[in-house]
Amino acid sequence: QLHLVESGGGLVQPGGSLRLSCAASGFTLDHYVIGWFHQAPGNKREGVTCIYGLDGNTYYRDSVKDRFTISKENAKNTVYLQMNALKPEDTGVYYCAAIRVWGDSWLWVFENVEPNVWGQGTQVTVSS
Repeated sequence: QLHLVESGGGLVQPGGSLRLSCAASGFTLDHYVIGWFHQAPGNKREGVTCIYGLDGNTYYRDSVKDRFTISKENAKNTVYLQMNALKPEDTGVYYCAAIRVWGDSWLWVFENVEPNVWGQGTQVTVSS
């Protein structure tokens, strides 16, 4: 059974940093794209970054480019999200999700295909 567990959220001041983790079980990362999704209060969930397990290629939405870094550690079957220069608008619940890639572009899959599995989410609050 596919399973994802996030950790690492919390309260941080503007300009601060947090590192989120997404531990996968029941599958390996190789043939999946793993994404981080942000749901701000009152808003719908949107994808902000992803990494393709097979080759480590990454994508970032403009709002987080140059501030967030996604990475993976295959030995631990874990994906990380390093969040720097945090802003109040980064506040919300962060979910990781895994989407199987069968043959289409991994980025197209991230933007168009419903994930196979979601984590439970972790709260990030950026406030002074």
